[in-house]
This record gives sequence, structure tokens and C-alpha cells, in this order.
Amino acid sequence: MREADEEGFHEFVASRWPRLVRLALGLTGDLHLAEDLVQTALAKVYASWRRVRQAEDLDGYVYRVLCNANNDRFRKRRVVEDYRVLMSEPGEPDETATVEERAALWAALAELAPKQRAAVLLRYFEDLSEAQTAAVLGVSIGTVKSQTSDALRRLRTSSHLTDGGSR
Repeated sequence: MREADEEGFHEFVASRWPRLVRLALGLTGDLHLAEDLVQTALAKVYASWRRVRQAEDLDGYVYRVLCNANNDRFRKRRVVEDYRVLMSEPGEPDETATVEERAALWAALAELAPKQRAAVLLRYFEDLSEAQTAAVLGVSIGTVKSQTSDALRRLRTSSHLTDGGSR
């Protein structure tokens, strides 16, 4: 890889790392696994960086690689998820929610099917449009709409959110 390409990749990683880890943490529920997942996705992106950097939606492309890498975990072996991890943007204080509220939210998200969880995280945490989310997940816009609708319905009735997070 040329030095300019190498430098561009490093700048990309430095600017996106916290958001990618936060998304991966939402997908996996484990910080160490999330960091490994991001590294796996970025290794794949690095291998094709010269071509990838010219993508129309570079972030969307990387999100898709990340989501596909997460899906690969389920194909390889049975994965048991543990969402006791509390999430916040690395390096930024969370002034909008208490620890208990965040814990309740992540516990409720943990009960969603992996595809529903990915759709909700991309739509509402990464603020992607339905079309962008569909492109990242490799599904139709209608599938994104139904997955997010079903997920939101489940979240609204989750005991984690309706009783203050206690069970």
C-alpha cells in the first residue's frame, strides 16, 4: 500500500474508532469482543482500502463489513451473549441518562433478535436512514421497516424498561 493510502486509512480509523466500537458493543454486548470485531472488520477494509476509500458511502460500507463480521460469529459457533456491559461513547460523559436507565436499555436490547438489534442500532444510534440501513444490512427497506417496528414494539413492552429496569 502506498504511504498516502496508509496515512488515509489510519486517519479514517482514528476518526471512526469510537463509533465503530460503540456499534460493535451494541451488537455483541462485550467490550473486548466488540474491539475484536471492529479490528476484524477494519482488517478486511484495509486489505481493499485503495478500492474501498472511493466508495460513495464509506461509513455505510464499513458498517456493512462490521455487521457481516458479527453475523459470521453466529455461523461459526453458537454464541452466548451477555449484555451486562454499560455503554456510552468512549471518552464522552453521558449526561442524558443514568447508569440504571442505560443498563435497562441494554438489557432490553439484548432480548431482541440479532437482526432487529442491528437495525435499531443502525437506525437510532448511528442515525442512518432506512435506505442506508437496508444497504448496510443487505436487505430491503421494507425489511428494515418491519424489523425496527417489531423491535420498537418489543422494547416498549420490555419489563426492563417498563418497571424501571428491575426484575
